[in-house]
This record gives sequence, C-alpha cells and structure tokens, in this order.
Amino acid sequence: MADNKDLEEKIKQINGQMDMLINDTSVPKNVRGAISEAKEKLNSDGEYTIRVSSAIYNLDSVSNDINLPPQARTMIWGVLSLLESIKEGY
Repeated sequence: MADNKDLEEKIKQINGQMDMLINDTSVPKNVRGAISEAKEKLNSDGEYTIRVSSAIYNLDSVSNDINLPPQARTMIWGVLSLLESIKEGY
C-alpha cells in the first residue's frame, strides 16, 4: 500500500499532465472535456479507488479517438499508467 505522500505526488503529477492536455488546442474539444471530467472525478471527495477508477474510465473511453494527435494519445496512456499504479497500490 502506497503512503499518502507518494499518492499525493502521483496525483499532482497526473493533474499537471491533464492540465497540459486540457490547454492543448490540438486536442479535440470532446477529448478535452472528458479529460476535465476525469480530473474533476480524481480530485473529488471519496475513496481513492472509486475516484481513480472513474478517471480511468473517462480517459480510456477517449484514448482511441481517431482525431487525437499521437503525442496527446501517448500522454493519455502515460496518465492511465499512473492511475493504474495508484489503483493497484490500494
């Protein structure tokens, strides 16, 4: 089980990457909306596993969008990987 400091650091890193994607105008609007929603769910109150699972679901649903630029897709996969590591740690 990960300690809170490591968990907070990972979430901070994930939030930073999500912000970069949200502010990237080359990312389609619907994908940016899904990323914003995933970020809201991740930072909401409640159990970590539920919050992380909800964020993973949102990001996974848009990670294969045909209009998604390759660099954004790679970044989303990186965020998904970090979220999965949090989920497995709890």
